[in-house]
Formats: sequence, C-alpha cells, structure tokens
Amino acid sequence: MPNDDATLRLLITAGPTYEPIDAVRFIGNRSSGQLGSALADHAAKAGWEVTLLLGPNAILPSDNRVRVVRFQSCQDLQTLLAEHLPDCDTLVMAAAVADYRPVPEEVSLEGKRKRLPGELMIKLESTPDLLKGCAGNARKDQLLVGFALEPRDRMLKSALGKLERKDIDLIVANPLETMDSGSIEATLIGNPQRGMDLQLETPGAITKQDFAGWLVTQITPLTQQRSRSLTGNATHGA
Repeated sequence: MPNDDATLRLLITAGPTYEPIDAVRFIGNRSSGQLGSALADHAAKAGWEVTLLLGPNAILPSDNRVRVVRFQSCQDLQTLLAEHLPDCDTLVMAAAVADYRPVPEEVSLEGKRKRLPGELMIKLESTPDLLKGCAGNARKDQLLVGFALEPRDRMLKSALGKLERKDIDLIVANPLETMDSGSIEATLIGNPQRGMDLQLETPGAITKQDFAGWLVTQITPLTQQRSRSLTGNATHGA
C-alpha cells in the first residue's frame, strides 16, 4: 500500500535459492548474501524500515532493526514477494535466483535418491522471472532495483538489455568476479523510460560494505523523488 509515513520502506532479497532434487540434494549457487545483508544494515542505520528476504546459508545482517524472513527455493521467494511487495517503497532484488529447477516429477522430498551405477539425467525447467513479475504488479510510486552479474566484456550491454526486458527503474551492473570477491566495481544504470536517466559508477573497486552505503545513498533521494512527483501529479490533477 502507498506510504503515508515519512519513514522509507525497503524490501531486499539476498542469497541463493536451493531447488530441491530430493530430501537432501538440491541445485544451488555460491551466493553468500553478503551484499544484501550489508545493504540492509546500511539502510537501517540511515533510517529506513527494512525487510530482508534471505536465502539459505546466507550471511545475516548485524542490525537488529532489520526484519529477516528466510526462504529456500524460488517458489518460496515468489510467495514472499507477493506478500511483502505491496508494503515497500523500494525493492532491491539482490538474490541469486536459480535459472532452472528440476521439474516436479523429478523431485521426491520423502527420501534420498539411491546411488546407482552409470549416468543420472534430471530434467529441468525454467524458473519464473521474479523481478519482471514484481514490475508487472508494482505501483507507480514504487522503485524497483535489479542486479546484472555478467562477464566484464559485455556487462553494460547485458545490463541495459535486462533493464529494458524487466521494465524496472534501476539496475546495478557488476562483473562475474564480484561473486567470489569482497569488493565490487559497479555501474548503476537508470531506465529513461521510467524517468531514471542516469549512469553512475563506483569510485573504482570498493568493498561490498562501502558499496552498500554508496547504493543506499543513491536510491534514497530517488525513492523520495518518485513519491513526491507522483503525489504532486495527483494533486495537480485534482
């Protein structure tokens, strides 16, 4: 719902998804959730009301004002986004959601698959595009921020394509090596079709903690500006 309070509300997703194969095995990735938790800490310190949707085996935020809600799979996260998106002013989608998951008939959560000689073939299906789904359901006063983790040689081109496809406001483009590093060298790109015509670079490679503070500093006035401009338009139209 629209925010009538001066306190800005931030919804962050962070960490990996684990897509189950059986009761003990899963398809996952190496995302640590470090960046998302750092963003949550910095935003809480800056006065935001923060909800962090956090994946399995991910680093917890240190600020006890951050509300943490855990998820395991893409389906879990999709359900939580539907629940929490209406109550935020800005969504930062930093989670590393799996692109594929086993089809339902391949999954058995009642036990562990028996190891057999030879090859094992598991059929996979695409997971839904959660950020694009949020864009389709978001209000005009909400700011949507995505991430593009891409090879450095095509990072900006891929990020611009993703920005357009997902129809979101901002995207953070960063190179693949960010996932295994304590630092990040990123570019924040705005979508001019949604009134965000900007391209800002971090001052070289900086720690993820410093980047979190940098990004919170960038999105705070943009969130306020979005809310004010829409309120002003509504008043003028009345």
